[in-house]
Amino acid sequence: MTSYKEKKVISIGIVSELTGLSLRKIRYYEERGLITPERIGNGGSRRYSFADVETLMKIAEKREEGVQTSEIKKELVKERNQKQVRNQMIRGQINAHFNIRK
Repeated sequence: MTSYKEKKVISIGIVSELTGLSLRKIRYYEERGLITPERIGNGGSRRYSFADVETLMKIAEKREEGVQTSEIKKELVKERNQKQVRNQMIRGQINAHFNIRK
């Protein structure tokens, strides 16, 4: 089941209002691979999650500190990998505790 934070339901206009970032900056961060909105419909409207909004806020803070987008991307990839490893470890512990075999 997908967490509410991960559901892609927010339009780019609302994301812009929530973050204070221009539409152009949001699209730029997408082009740089820092965020990945879902595309829906024939026009390919972008939909973002609450997690994407949080990520955009982190990106904006880092950019204000002078951090380059390439460095931000490296940090984001590292965080995602750590989260995946942590989730796998937790699943393994739960499976071991309840004697669940795959």
